[in-house]
Amino acid sequence: MQEKDLVIIGGGPAGLTAAIYADRAAVDAVTIEQGNFGGQLSQTDLVDNYPGIENVSGFELAQKMHQHAEDLGAEFAFDVVEKLERDKDGERFIVSAMGETYRAKTVILATGATPRPAGFVNESLFAGHGVSYCATCDGMFYRDKTCFVVGGGNTACEEADFLTRFASEVIMVVRKDHMRAQAQLIKKVEDNPKVTIRYETAIDALEGEDLPSKVVFRNTKTGETWAEEYEPGSFGVFVFIGTIPTSELAKGLCECTDAGEIVTNERMETSTKGLYAAGDVRKKPLRQIVTACADGAQAATSAALYLGNMVI
Repeated sequence: MQEKDLVIIGGGPAGLTAAIYADRAAVDAVTIEQGNFGGQLSQTDLVDNYPGIENVSGFELAQKMHQHAEDLGAEFAFDVVEKLERDKDGERFIVSAMGETYRAKTVILATGATPRPAGFVNESLFAGHGVSYCATCDGMFYRDKTCFVVGGGNTACEEADFLTRFASEVIMVVRKDHMRAQAQLIKKVEDNPKVTIRYETAIDALEGEDLPSKVVFRNTKTGETWAEEYEPGSFGVFVFIGTIPTSELAKGLCECTDAGEIVTNERMETSTKGLYAAGDVRKKPLRQIVTACADGAQAATSAALYLGNMVI
């Protein structure tokens, strides 16, 4: 069992920034990541709203953040955390991962979020072969094909625009009579000749064998349903309707909302002393790269103050 002052769980923007700030405060910390550094950021095609860095791919920005932390001397581990609990002394935490166990005085949960499913029939059945949650990952497989994009927020608009690089047409399926994205993003898809927007529409089901060949739609205002048939493999459905916080490790340890968001104060403190949350996993009004980084900086600073490594 390794003894640490701080364990940061998650290597997205929040976790990587926390690692940087923890290192600067001389905190003995390790950041545990189970996949790619950057989390959802690494799957983003283009980032044009991160201050000071224009038009960078999400993967490149994530790599820069990781390299920055590593160059400062931050410690990283590739592992899957399976359990988080209080130590018997009630003062520390036990972080149980597949490859190692840590006893830590403080923990930052920066575990991010996962895509929220739309809930239509056979969505999970066709996931990975007809249904996708990442345009950057799967867009190339739909060259000269039809892509349906479910959602009307910022991400849906950004990904719909990205998919026009490959698809012959992109059809946005929006439940309401309007989109809730930023005006600039809405205008971008409205002006794109490859994009068609179907308002007050939802997908009720996909049907087919190995690949979907039929889409069942519903008018959300009248309740009318209809089906459209396609050649198997000629279309794909991309779902962008938000995320679900990855907060399973926090259950029973601190306060969470009914939606699973970890509740913190402005210092990223949870209801449990020594336990902090940062980024998309916590309850917050805006989920952006820059706010995740801010959360990570604050969480690491709060942990350092708690440990006595900083004085403000």
